[in-house]
Amino acid sequence: MKKIISMALTFVLALSLVACGGSSTSKMTMGTGGTSGTYYGYGGVLGQYIKNKAGIDVVVVSTDGSKANIQGIAAGDYQLGTVQSDVMSYAWEGTRSFESEGKVENFRVVAGLYAEAIQLVTMDPEIKSVADLKGKSVSIGAPGSGVYFNAVDVLTAAGLTEADINAQYQSFADSADALKDGKIDAAFIVAGPPTPAITELCTTNNAYLVPIDGEVAENLMASCPFYTVCDIPAGTYEGQTEDVQTVTVKATLIVSADASEEAVYNLTAAIFDNIDAISAENAKGAELSIENATSGMTVPFHAGAAKYFAEKGVQVETN
Repeated sequence: MKKIISMALTFVLALSLVACGGSSTSKMTMGTGGTSGTYYGYGGVLGQYIKNKAGIDVVVVSTDGSKANIQGIAAGDYQLGTVQSDVMSYAWEGTRSFESEGKVENFRVVAGLYAEAIQLVTMDPEIKSVADLKGKSVSIGAPGSGVYFNAVDVLTAAGLTEADINAQYQSFADSADALKDGKIDAAFIVAGPPTPAITELCTTNNAYLVPIDGEVAENLMASCPFYTVCDIPAGTYEGQTEDVQTVTVKATLIVSADASEEAVYNLTAAIFDNIDAISAENAKGAELSIENATSGMTVPFHAGAAKYFAEKGVQVETN
């Protein structure tokens, strides 16, 4: 009789653990970005596959972007987040946008996702290079944001400072509206192209991309090695007849350090075992690969993601 009671209690305990999230099926909130940016739309696609393939119910929310997502994970409000690789480094090291609050280390990398282009967009025919921004009204992102530091880095590489422009500190959507209304001359937008806000500008207005190339790109990469060069292909935006060279950082999926190894392994597999299907739903899926996911990361990976990549023959750093 004691044995039967013991078995019954064990069964009840197992059921209670499942009910309280003791199984691999759980719920996670993913911080992304503004609704007009790539993070939000792509996050929705990834969340769908994580839910359907890993059994983790992902709630995708619109946020102010990289820093907000890291802070949200630190506060326990989010368990997943999409971030720029450079902002992730600032948090881990306690520098730049995280200098005041210090190091944030309670998150880990799941994978690099795709290149995030530093896109300089304008409708002013006088602006053909970064140097031409001098004296112009330019949106450089919210103060302390990833876009802000990218813009400052690009300006510095061109021999300019914030004082050389009439700096405006606006979001993607606000920058697009300000360009349309003639309130600013140019804007820095950091996202994977095609970016909805820029697509709309180029479709309904005479907007175009300004290249970030030559000596400016060389100076930038020499001082900030997490930047790389890339071409935005002709035809990406309405009226774009030639490739436009620019520089990029990497969009990265991060997760709470407290997430279970099993859950993170399963959500990593849900993404990278379904690359073709994800690519069919969002163009950014075409950049998913084991190599892209594991290269250029300056923050340790979660053990669950590391386990998945090890099975694919790639070892990554964990902590």
